Amino acid sequence: MKGIAATVAALVLLGSATACGGSEDAAPSADGTSKVTLTLNWVPYGEHAPFYYGLKQGYYAAEGIELEIRPGNGSGKTIQAVAQRQTDFGWADTPPLLKAIGTGMPVKSVGVFLQKGPASIEFLADKGISKPADLKGKTIGGTPGDALFATFPGWLKANGLAESDVRVVNLDAAGKVAALAEGRVDAIQGFFHDQAPTIEARTGKKVEYLLYADWGMNMLGTGLVVNEVTLRDNAELVRKFVRATQKSWQEAAGNIPVAADAMVELAENEPAKEVLVKQLTLAVPLLGAAGGLPGANSEAKWTETIDLMSQFAELKDAGAPAKYWDHSFAGKG
Repeated sequence: MKGIAATVAALVLLGSATACGGSEDAAPSADGTSKVTLTLNWVPYGEHAPFYYGLKQGYYAAEGIELEIRPGNGSGKTIQAVAQRQTDFGWADTPPLLKAIGTGMPVKSVGVFLQKGPASIEFLADKGISKPADLKGKTIGGTPGDALFATFPGWLKANGLAESDVRVVNLDAAGKVAALAEGRVDAIQGFFHDQAPTIEARTGKKVEYLLYADWGMNMLGTGLVVNEVTLRDNAELVRKFVRATQKSWQEAAGNIPVAADAMVELAENEPAKEVLVKQLTLAVPLLGAAGGLPGANSEAKWTETIDLMSQFAELKDAGAPAKYWDHSFAGKG
């Protein structure tokens, strides 16, 4: 059955390249149910398990939402799909969202869930790296165009290193994991909670990492992105979707193995369950939602991310958090 579902999903994705998949498609049907699409930042991995858990538990159905979850191919492309109304909601990283809005894309965040950024430098434990200074003379794999690559020189500077102290090798997103696993690079730029468990499963070796957030550069991570037309014309649907997503994340955080089971049942081409469990276990502490709901952000955290992007990633005419974030749906933290 999963193979049939994958074929259907592929046909839907093919059609969405030219068709509008935004708030017009999310209009309620005769029975009051709204068909809604969510495009992920990447192919399914453990961070996405709460969406499948919420789908399985009926949290979206309880809000009158018939949810279709689509795989992504990078946050930038997901944000573009939201901007072009090829999908109703996107799950995307915040730094590329800021850059997209800076270029005029009509999108906004309605809540960042991973409030401690997962950006990191990852390496096998036997490399003897424990601090940024240990990267001197090392070869680092990175993907030009992504936020980690753009901010890496600033992160080096913040930790007393020059760009010339390391050698950066350009690799595509999928190629980084293979390059590290095969020993062709000493370290890679990546999301530690996604790639580290994958590499450990592939190599049988322990992966360690230096989080940007722990070494001078904490930027908001992944969250929900919506087109401004949808915010204006279908605010109640946005409110329902955010509410179901907050409940899904809150409940999945306390039921990680069950959330992984839901993803195994409903997702396509997902990692093995043990990898999913590790990935979600690493993601949950990044929520930063102690005493509040997941996705509720503070202006201070948004300002910090905006300032870092302005300083290190050439974000022009940055403006205030309200330019990028509508707090009226997930709330303020």
